[in-house]
Parts: sequence; C-alpha cells; structure tokens
Amino acid sequence: MQSFEPKKLALIRILQILERYTDSAHPMTHDEITNKLDLMYNVTIERKAIGRNIALLQDVGYDVETTKKGSYLNSRLFEDSELRLLSDSVLASQHITAKHSKALIEKLSTLSNKYFKSHIKNVYSVNDWNKSENVALFYNIEVIDEAIEKNRKIKFDYNKYGKDKKFHRSAIHTVSPYQMILHNQRYFLMAYQEKWQHISYFRLDRITNIELLEDNATNLRSIDGYKNGIDYKRFSSALPYMFSDEPENISFIIEGEWMIDQVVDWFGFDFKTQEMDGRHIVTVKASPYAMEYWAMQYLNSVEIISPLSLREQIKENISKAKKKYD
Repeated sequence: MQSFEPKKLALIRILQILERYTDSAHPMTHDEITNKLDLMYNVTIERKAIGRNIALLQDVGYDVETTKKGSYLNSRLFEDSELRLLSDSVLASQHITAKHSKALIEKLSTLSNKYFKSHIKNVYSVNDWNKSENVALFYNIEVIDEAIEKNRKIKFDYNKYGKDKKFHRSAIHTVSPYQMILHNQRYFLMAYQEKWQHISYFRLDRITNIELLEDNATNLRSIDGYKNGIDYKRFSSALPYMFSDEPENISFIIEGEWMIDQVVDWFGFDFKTQEMDGRHIVTVKASPYAMEYWAMQYLNSVEIISPLSLREQIKENISKAKKKYD
C-alpha cells in the first residue's frame, strides 16, 4: 500500500505515538508501534526501523525507555501531578467562564497521554462551579497586554451585576494600564485614572467593550509613590482587597494563637507580634480601607488598636449593625 506520508516522517510519528499512547504502565512493543503507524498514518516501515528511530529520539534527548515489555516515554514537559494542579487552578478561577475553563483543561490534557484524562474529573464538573459569564476576558487580556507593551491608554465599560443577575454598565473609564495581577482568586488590572489622579484596580471579568487608544499612557514613575516602579510585595500584604489608598501601620489584638495562621494567610510573614497582658498584638502595614473589611470579617477575634480613625470607623460599623438586629 502506498503511504499517505513519506517514510522520513516516521520519526516524528513514532514520537507522537509514544507521547499519546505510552507511559511506564503502558509500554508498546515495536510491532504495536508499527501497527499504529500503518493504521493512523498509513506509513509502512520495517519493524527493525522502529528501534533505530527510537535510538535517534534518545540521542537527541527524549527520555524513551525500552524494556522487555516495550518502549515508552518516561518523562514529559509536565508531570501528571503538575497538570492536575494547573487544571484545578483553571477550575477554581472564578474569572474564567465555564466554556473557556473546559477548553483550557482539554488543552492541558493533551500535554499528557490518553490515560491522563480519565484521572481528572474536573473537566466534567466545570459547569457546576461558580464562574464568570464574561466571555470577553481573554480578549481583554490581549488588548491590555498590547496597551502595556505600546505604552498606550485604554477605554472600557465597567460593569456590575444588577438585581436581574445580569451585567449592567456602571461607568466608562479611560486609564493608563500598567499590570495585570491575580489576587485572591480574582484577575485585576492596575491602572492610573488621570481624571481622579490615582491608581485604581479593576476586575478583568467586569470589563467589556475595551478599546486601545492612540493616546500615550502616563509614565508610572511620574506618579507619586511609584518613582521606583511597582512594589509587588505590596499586593499580597498591603492590599488584601485591592483598595488603592496609601498603606499605614495598623495594630490589632488577636484572640488566640490560631489567628496567627489567618494573619499569615492574608499578609504573609511581613508583620510584627508582641505579647501584652497575655494578649497578642500584631502590627502590619496595610490599606486602612482593606483592614476595615478584614477586621469586620474577624470581628470576634480581632480588635483594632490603631490608627484611632480606623478603630472609630469599626465602632460606627458595629453600632449600625447592632441597630439592624435590635
């Protein structure tokens, strides 16, 4: 039978067969590889040529093992455990739509062999997860990335969900974009609003109708507080809720050592502790607006000491909440 493909492509096809159909638990004999070449690609070569081609793959660095049971690809660019981790990360990302999540997990599955997919169930449950419905996310990323690269401004609609559970435009923004940041399971755009003259953070899954403008973006280093560029450490400690106010030293009392674990989760290890009268006092540098929300979240275990303005704001919040429940 005449081959659909020239025999010189056999080396590439053998590699593809090893990638798709083999691992240490599923080796293939030379006869089986020969049959696959014939059935899948209509390429007919001698059985002994399989061994020569496998030796060539080994010579150029492919980790192909040959045993009495057959040959198999022993290692790949990604281990299966790494692919599972990436797949689970895609699944848990609320800013990615269910459709895009499924497509991404399917693509990740192709980086292993055919047996990998049977071990991951998340691709089948993706529609059951709480996901964004904004299909423009990946387009937004492309436009923002181009704007940052070309030092240009962008314009977009910013949306919020209404009582009908649908997107509604809340504002139109023109900004200078600087960075996209994954924080607390959300994808944010860090940008400068010339109109208000401050840095703001926008969720990418809330952006629609994005446009790349001809206007040059404002130089980040010309903005007060950013003369040295972006302090990435600040995003994990000073901005737990991505507020853009200036971080301050904030001290609070925690009830019980178990709260140290929560402080580490939210602020990393960049905080100070001291004991006073059997109580633990923690000091962090953080956004006061963000700390207001954080302290309310842990109201039964956290007491803000300073700054006084933040302590008074929380007292007011508690007073208002008490009236609601009286």
